Amino acid sequence: MKNLTKFFLMSALIVAMAACSSKKKAEDTAGTGAGEGNPDAGIASKEMTYDSAGSDSGSIAGLSSINFEYDKSSLSPESRKKLADNAGWIKENKNVSVQVEGHCDSRGTVEYNLALGERRAQAVKKYLVSLGIDGKRLSVISYGKEKPLASGDAEADYAKNRRANFVPLTK
Repeated sequence: MKNLTKFFLMSALIVAMAACSSKKKAEDTAGTGAGEGNPDAGIASKEMTYDSAGSDSGSIAGLSSINFEYDKSSLSPESRKKLADNAGWIKENKNVSVQVEGHCDSRGTVEYNLALGERRAQAVKKYLVSLGIDGKRLSVISYGKEKPLASGDAEADYAKNRRANFVPLTK
């Protein structure tokens, strides 16, 4: 009986592993133009591959991360200027949608920071929509304090982590 149970468990594990390895993740092909009949051939011709860190990587010309004050989700005049520039980039790249990621520093509870990150991302989305970006092209997610840029406990480190960044996604 033990051997039969072991056999079924091993079989289930093998089937599950095979199913997982045969599926391609969207991020594995995002922006690469891979595959026949690709509806995003225009994007592929522009060689638009993106760092999964999005605008945090600093390698996406035209998209800038924005920063927030401690415990705030309101946009500063400097943030609004950066968002206007980002809106221009989004308008130029019509075949790309953008995920707005809200982030926080390490102070506060996980729950509180997830909610604050969500408010930050929503504030950014709302402002981009006011600048003429179709809201359907924007998605939001909060990482709270889970993806810091800086790991120190100095105010400068905290300030780097209070941000919204932008990750282009192919439609």
